[in-house]
Amino acid sequence: MLSRTADSLFWLSRYMERTDGLLRATSSHYILSLDSMVMGNMTWRSVLEVFTTLPNDEIATLEHNSFATLHALLTDVNSQSSLKVIVTRARENARGAQDHITKEVWEEVNALYHLLNQSNISDRQGEQDVIKMMLLFTQHSLLYTGVADVTMPRGLGWSFMNLGKFIERCLEILVLVDKHYEAINYNLNEENVIIQWKELLFSLSGYELHLKTYRGSRYNRNVLHQVLFNEDFPHSVLYSLSRIQKYLEDVVTEHHSPGSAELTRRFGALWSKVKYTDPTDIKSDNLKPFLESTKQDLLQFSTRLGQNFFSYQ
Repeated sequence: MLSRTADSLFWLSRYMERTDGLLRATSSHYILSLDSMVMGNMTWRSVLEVFTTLPNDEIATLEHNSFATLHALLTDVNSQSSLKVIVTRARENARGAQDHITKEVWEEVNALYHLLNQSNISDRQGEQDVIKMMLLFTQHSLLYTGVADVTMPRGLGWSFMNLGKFIERCLEILVLVDKHYEAINYNLNEENVIIQWKELLFSLSGYELHLKTYRGSRYNRNVLHQVLFNEDFPHSVLYSLSRIQKYLEDVVTEHHSPGSAELTRRFGALWSKVKYTDPTDIKSDNLKPFLESTKQDLLQFSTRLGQNFFSYQ
């Protein structure tokens, strides 16, 4: 497989995973913000800080305006982090690797692209219109995931796609977790009520699992365990790293290169650090450094992966 094809497959999957994460976080925040009697006066600052690169003064202007924020997050063509731009990039990468993806995968990426480029999409600002619009986008994102899983052959291209998918997912989890625990000053000793964790858990599709799996009122620690260390939760850091390890092994086995051993060793150190961390050793004073070091290690791994397989300089 040509390095540029592998690169296109990797970034197609990263952009589509980013699409999914952006949609879940945005729709969860919007729906929860409608219930101000329960959730209080939520602002969009945390979502804007996670999913955009806007300067602080622009965030301050947008954070209390839902429809201006939704435009910035979803349909603003001048924002490099908006949903429309992300899906456009995904489509460009799908086009570049069209001989290596199935017709169904291409059609689903193309369908979402054309849906986002409807001429009247930015004019749908009524409450029900916004909810229906985001639900429709989310359905197409889920359809892409299912179509790719059902139709893509399990070869080298599939491995590169999943490396992109789970690297993106893991980075998103680390940033979201850091943002939500920053809001409580990383205090793991106090016991916030479960409703204060609804946004994070809904954003990661983990609220129902939490209610079914965890007992007691130690929500600050229980939520942290779920999103970092629960191997059965598909949006946990440990689960994502285990999938990266699996597909990295598949790629290295099929496409060995001079830097593969060093790449595998470095990722093994990262995966082991998380896997063999005792959750009780995570305290209020070391939670932020743990999240930050894990994120930086993963970013460095992603860069080395590109240099090794995609000829990045």
